[in-house]
Parts: sequence; structure tokens; C-alpha cells
Amino acid sequence: MKLASLFSGGKDSTYAIYLVQKQGYEVTCLLSVFPQSDESHLLHHPNMRWTKLQSESMHIPQLTISADSNDTDVELFALETLLQNAKDQFGIEGLVHGGIKSNFQKDKFYTLCSKLDLIAVTPLWNTDPEQYLHDLLNSKFDFMMITVSSDGLDDSWLGKVISKSDLDNLKYLSEKFGFNLNFEGGESETFVIDCPLFSNPIKINKFEKNWDGYRGRFEIVDAELNYNA
Repeated sequence: MKLASLFSGGKDSTYAIYLVQKQGYEVTCLLSVFPQSDESHLLHHPNMRWTKLQSESMHIPQLTISADSNDTDVELFALETLLQNAKDQFGIEGLVHGGIKSNFQKDKFYTLCSKLDLIAVTPLWNTDPEQYLHDLLNSKFDFMMITVSSDGLDDSWLGKVISKSDLDNLKYLSEKFGFNLNFEGGESETFVIDCPLFSNPIKINKFEKNWDGYRGRFEIVDAELNYNA
């Protein structure tokens, strides 16, 4: 079956592609909706422009569109436009997305897929957060935290590539401060810099950190594929 993937560049959307490919699906294109700001309740925002490097490294073409506002209906219309384009160009039969616990997102995506006669595929749905993070690292996914927005997560996590030694600390902090260990509540956003899907890792040449005392952002200013790795 040919699928499009709703793609943000973070760990969940990238790992979802990895899983469905292992299950025998063909991911023919990436669909990236650029929201107006990080206030979106439906879409991932930070560092979206660098998804073009991930697309190139995975050798999967990317279709993009910008949403004119953060209104959910506007964002869904933008995604519907992308899905229709993907049906016309690539003959897709379904959409894969990396939702884990958000019934709000799942309901919106399933309704949209039903409207367009597509199958929604959710390989991460209801996965155990701690086991999921272990699976990510055991599968050789290198991802960094590019935003933090929760008690217990300070600016030291910005730009940090998560290793197995970080998992116990993250679990402790999530239990103490009550945030989701898989970050699906927006406590952090991530960006994948290397994984088995990539032909070349992403090299970050320049970045900026912004921190207001509670929330922060790791902004990638310049990056490229590392052909020497």
C-alpha cells in the first residue's frame, strides 16, 4: 500500500515512517504543513524548513504548504490540499502519522482521511512512553530536543541529543513534574539528525538558543547533509 506521511522532522513522525516501512508499506511522499506559529494545537512548528534535508536524506519527495493561521480548520484545509495533491501525484491510498495519545489529533486526521477515501495508519498509537524511547534509541535514532516548555526541563536540554544515559533522568523529571515522557503534550519538540532511514546525517553548522526562564527554543540557523560521515 502506498502511503503519504504527515511529517514534521521530529522523532514521532520519522519513527512512524520507519515502522510502517518495516511492516511492508511504501511511503511515497512526505506532507509538511507549515503552521503560522508555535501556538498550533495540531501541528509541529520549530525548524520545519530543515525537513527538506531529512527528505533529501531519506530519498522521499516532500510536498509542503503554509497555513494562513493557527485555526485548526485552516490547518486541516491545508492538509487536505496536500493529501489531494499526493493522491494525484503519487497515487497514495493512506496517511501515516506519529500520534501516540492525542485523541484530538487522531479524530481530526481520521475524519479527513475518511473524507478523501484514505486509510489512516497510526503505528505509535498507545505505545508505552518509556519503552518507546528505548526503542527509538535501540533503533539508532539520533534526535535532539529543540524546544522545552515544562517545569523540570531547563535550557540545558535545548539542543541536547538524547542518549540512553538521559532516559532515567527524563523519567525521574516526568514523574516529579508531571509531564509526558514522550513529550506529546508539547513539553518538548524534537528534531531527528540521523536514523536508519537517512543516507547521510544532518550537520548543524549554526544555531541560536532562546530562553525566557521557563520555555526555550533551539533554532537551527544553518545546516547541511554530512556526506563525510
